[in-house]
Parts: sequence; C-alpha cells; structure tokens
Amino acid sequence: MSEIFDLSRQFIYRSARPLDFARWRFHFEGGPKTDVLEALAQYQNEDGGFGHALEPDCWNPFSSPIQTWAATEILHEIGFHDSAHPLVAGILKYLGSGKDFDGHHWYNTVESNNNFPHAPWWHAGSDSASHHDYNPTACLAGFILLHAEPGSALYTLGFDIAGEALSALISQGTIHDMHTLLCYIRLLQYVQQAAGPAPFSALALKRKLVEQVSRCISPDKTAWSDSYVCMPSQFIDSRDSIFYASNQELADAQCGHIIRTQLEDGTWPVNWGWADYPDAWAVSKIWWKSAIIIKNILYLRDVGSSAAGFMPEANPGASRTRERQV
Repeated sequence: MSEIFDLSRQFIYRSARPLDFARWRFHFEGGPKTDVLEALAQYQNEDGGFGHALEPDCWNPFSSPIQTWAATEILHEIGFHDSAHPLVAGILKYLGSGKDFDGHHWYNTVESNNNFPHAPWWHAGSDSASHHDYNPTACLAGFILLHAEPGSALYTLGFDIAGEALSALISQGTIHDMHTLLCYIRLLQYVQQAAGPAPFSALALKRKLVEQVSRCISPDKTAWSDSYVCMPSQFIDSRDSIFYASNQELADAQCGHIIRTQLEDGTWPVNWGWADYPDAWAVSKIWWKSAIIIKNILYLRDVGSSAAGFMPEANPGASRTRERQV
C-alpha cells in the first residue's frame, strides 16, 4: 500500500503547481497552512476575486465566480476560517461588489472566459440559463454567512440568497448535477458553522441532501474508470460524513477502485478533456492529475479503513470540516 503513496508523492514533487505542492505537504507531511495560503494568494486579483486558471479548465486571468468558488473550496479543505484574513476579506469584497451578479445569482460563466483557453463548459454564450443555476451561488451565499459581519448589507444578501436557494431546491425536487449538489452541501456546512441565525432549517436541508446524494452517486462501478460520472468522493470525505452510512457499500468500493486504477506514474486517469486548445489542455491535464492525487489519497486515508497505515499520520493541523449529524 505504501507504494501507492510513494508513487503519488513522486509525481507531486516533480510536476505539481506550487499550490498543490503546498496542499500535499500540508495534508501528508506536516507542511504549514501558511504555505497553502501564500500560494493561493497568487491567484487573487485586486478586486478580491480569483482567476489565473485556479480552476484548471479556465485560463481566464480575470476574476470570476467559479474561480473564486475554487478558492473557497481550498480554504474549506484546509479548515481555514479567519474572516479577517486578506484572502477572505478580498473574497467578500468581490462578492459584495455586484460584479458578475444579477441580484440573485453569481454567474456560472463570464464573457471574458471566451478570450482565453477554456473547456467548452466554461464558454459564455448568448444563453443565460447557466446564470440562474445555484452552482456556485449556493456555496458563495454560505461563505458569506460564515464570514460576513452579521447585520451587514452583504450578510443580508447572503441570507436572502441562501433562503432562495433552499426554496429552489424544494420546488425543483431533484438535483441532477453533482457540482450544484456539492454547492448545496457547502451551504449546509457553512450555515452550521456560522454564528448568525440560519436562513432555513438546517435539519430540513440535511434530510433533503442525504436523499439527493444517494440518487446522484453512480452505482455503475464499471463507469468509474472511463466516464465522467459521480463517485462517492464527490460528497464523502470521511466515515463521519452524514452521507457515508447510506452509501457505505459504494463508498468503500471506491477505495478499492482507487487502489486498482493508479497509473505507473502515480496518477489516475482524467476522465474528461477539451479539444479547442490542445496545448493548454495538455498543461491543465497535468494540473488536474495533481488535484486528483490529493483527493484520492485523502479519500484512502480518511474513508478507507483497509488503507490505514499506508501513509504518514495526518498533520495535526490538517483536520477538515466534517459533515456531522445535527
């Protein structure tokens, strides 16, 4: 089992971006959280938003809600919740500016994406339907509730949007997109951590999400290897997850799948791609391989009981926010 870790480590040390190298060091080698924050700050613009291909499928250097969402995911991953830190304050500044926002949703795509290499799903077209999806709006609203000053105009905005997001979920009935569903999960987690009043019943949202997650995870294990389908690791990051018990068989099966499918270079297949910018995609694919390595090794460590002991103990400072029972 240690060979899985060692092969992954070699790839990270040889090929990872500084940000992913810092994340690897933080999670598995006792590296400082400040290294992750310093590397992440290089992607932040003066308006507080994030760009510069932080989300590797979009090379737009300008700020966008999706790339800013990607920054919040890294902060969540390392358990960083200092609302006064410049990274967090900048994100709040961007979200409160009204940029890339229609009053109820932050845009899923922005027009400036089209001027730089990007995957087709980040291309901004004339159809504005993607602007009215709760990816990433639900997550960003939750981030505001966790970090903005209660009673402020921005906090009130986040409060209202979070309520609208829950209403949309209830009226829609089923969320078919795994990315949107993850944004709702983050909304729940942020609301549970926030000091201010909740804009909805966290218990009601929790029950809804447990049901939705079980529907979203693909039970076809053969498709996990070569298709872009939803796997348990999209939502489950530990055995303490509120989604683990009802999906235990599939969650445990993914551990075996990860072990069986590691490639000789220590990476795992990237089950998507984009053809319009082949040179850029070749680079982005390497970046994604590092991100997948970190996700898979974390999954084996925190979900896979049979994988216990195949890697160093977790960094004592690397405990992440868990989805616990309420």
